[in-house]
Amino acid sequence: MDGRGPRRARPAGIARCGPGAGAAYRRRPGCGGGRSGVMTSVAAGERLARAALTRILEPGDECGGRWLRRYGAARLLELLTSPDAGPERLTEIGERRLGGYRIRATTADPERDLAAVSALGGRFVCPGDREWPSQLDDLEAAAPIGLWVRGAADLRLWSLRSVAVVGARACTPYGAHMAASLGSGLAERGWVVTSGAAFGVDGAAHRGALAADGATVAVLACGVDVVYPRGHTELIGRIAEQGLVIGELPPGDHPTRSRFVLRNRVIAALTRGTVVVEAEYRSGSLVTARDARRLGRFTMGVPGPATSGLSAGVHELLRGEGVLVTDAAEVVELVGDMGELAPLRRGPVLPRDLLDPVSARVLEALPARGASRGPEIARGAGTTTDEALGRLYELHSLGFVERRGDGWQLAAARRGGT
Repeated sequence: MDGRGPRRARPAGIARCGPGAGAAYRRRPGCGGGRSGVMTSVAAGERLARAALTRILEPGDECGGRWLRRYGAARLLELLTSPDAGPERLTEIGERRLGGYRIRATTADPERDLAAVSALGGRFVCPGDREWPSQLDDLEAAAPIGLWVRGAADLRLWSLRSVAVVGARACTPYGAHMAASLGSGLAERGWVVTSGAAFGVDGAAHRGALAADGATVAVLACGVDVVYPRGHTELIGRIAEQGLVIGELPPGDHPTRSRFVLRNRVIAALTRGTVVVEAEYRSGSLVTARDARRLGRFTMGVPGPATSGLSAGVHELLRGEGVLVTDAAEVVELVGDMGELAPLRRGPVLPRDLLDPVSARVLEALPARGASRGPEIARGAGTTTDEALGRLYELHSLGFVERRGDGWQLAAARRGGT
């Protein structure tokens, strides 16, 4: 079946992905995976085969990625489902691992999966579709076979201006505040906030973007119909309505530890840069940052207390190639277009900062307590007595000094050093 239309009957004799299924899928019509009304250039058999392969190969399987490039999806599926598919043999892995692939292939049912995602209002996007983000190709053999997508927005267009905000699950209130602030600030500037929908920093970044009525993308380590973590049921539902929920795994698949780690490479590849808010030394967020750096993306970090273990990984990132950022404007200055500069940061301008150099020296020559005569002030300022007296009268009119007999002293309001 296609990603949006009614389910078609299987050709007789084909139950799921049995022997020879790849050839049968190549002969099938339709199976478009783009958004409603959007035409795609991916052949129906290729799309169905890629959907099936998402059940057979694990995300980031580079061996499978090389096979996919060599044979194409339909032919690869044929080789995995039929021992007598032709002269080619998948000899780069052991028989035990290949046997595991073949077992998975017997249970794959791409039409069922496409129907499941279509029932959610979703679709299956793969290379060749207009919606496919071409920056994912930077992952080479580890690139996704395809992406299961929920949400109405165009994934390719959103990925052109997107930033990843990631960090610790058990974050501090400070980390949650900074992540939410970055999320809302980036959204207000027209950027898409991409994260993993996990507890802690991820969730705070998504909520910040949603609160600003902005765009956000959740990259899951499970099927897009599976809510994980359970505590984020409402959040993931809101993201699916207002943004996009995407994943490499087919409907119904559940997350594992390795899938969380592999999911991070997709977050890094989809975005122009990755900001790590809080992370320990072994945090998965640092894996995202390393993937981003390897792919030529910007890596940024928000510093926390030097005594906090949750900030130790971020500090290590900043000691390397990471760039320190403190708000959305500084992030956009790095990842944005030419001229999108953060405002100049400086402390408040005090009245004495506006004095000319000679007047400033005369003012500094006055003692902190008590009065001083004109010649003494002139010596301290390195100028003549007449020049010093002229400047003292100017400073008096500005409220910096007071006259005391035949001497001068700092005005009462200025004795604190302002």
